[in-house]
Amino acid sequence: MTKPKVAICWLGGCGGCDEAVVDINEVLLRVAAAVDLVLWPVALDYKYESVKAMKKDEIVLSVVNGHVRNSEQQEIAELLREKSQLVLAFGACACLGGTPGLANLATKQDIFDWVYRDAPTVVNPNGHYPQAVSRVNGKELTLPELHGRVYALDDVIDVDYYLPGCPPPAYSIMYALSAVLENKLPPKGSTLAPHRALCDSCKRNQSKPDRMSIREIKRIHEVEADPDACFLTQGIICLGPATRDGCGEACMNINMPCRGCFGPVEGVEDGGAKFISTMASILDAESNEEVAGIIDQFIDPVGYLYRFSLPAAMLQKRRARNRVDTKEV
Repeated sequence: MTKPKVAICWLGGCGGCDEAVVDINEVLLRVAAAVDLVLWPVALDYKYESVKAMKKDEIVLSVVNGHVRNSEQQEIAELLREKSQLVLAFGACACLGGTPGLANLATKQDIFDWVYRDAPTVVNPNGHYPQAVSRVNGKELTLPELHGRVYALDDVIDVDYYLPGCPPPAYSIMYALSAVLENKLPPKGSTLAPHRALCDSCKRNQSKPDRMSIREIKRIHEVEADPDACFLTQGIICLGPATRDGCGEACMNINMPCRGCFGPVEGVEDGGAKFISTMASILDAESNEEVAGIIDQFIDPVGYLYRFSLPAAMLQKRRARNRVDTKEV
């Protein structure tokens, strides 16, 4: 019996998602026995040329993690889409753009200037910048072209399913793989995680008063947080009300507030905007001046609200329009 072909690929990102696959431990051996792994660059010595030689849809599932920031990552994503029946966006970077997506607050030129010219530790007297094409001793050398912004995977190719997280927990990975192999998948476009907010499963939720209100905003490093009390009741920003459940409450279990790596809850397009609405409903202020005073305590709202999802935010999506624009800076 022919085994279904599966590809696992890392585009832009830290590599934690590939490590998360390894973290399913002995289950990985059962998966390897059940499928034919035709690509997994971080673990197996397969080449992209072998994938190019495959027929259209020959790969049953491609598990793709990481965002798209350069032409090589885009090319690989498009290749896997062409050869795959299903594509799973795996992890926060693929689903939402991830923490590297905060680079979208700067232009490509701003980033190049800082990295290759302006940073205090840079020594570059000749002002050299990376070039997509260079000629050295009569030879042509090429580098991937850096796009003008960071893109989530579905900005570049059609994605069938999403598994968020930074990285996705082991049980979510096993559930997703089982759903594919057993043909028990939900409708296309679904996120393979619970359809509820993280607050619904958080143990701290029981400590919430009937009417929550806050008069000041604190950062987690500034206070000694009560490990049993809701972070928001303590004035600490926690994105639980606007973030999808499914992470296993890993951050809350070490007394850290939710940072939003599982993305917005079902039916919400923009988790950051949703949380702003939540905050507005619990501010205890009677005048515009008091409201402004509380809001001024909210340091780096973009970094808090869109730490994992800026490329997927509504304003970014509208600005980027439809697909990758490699000329955008």
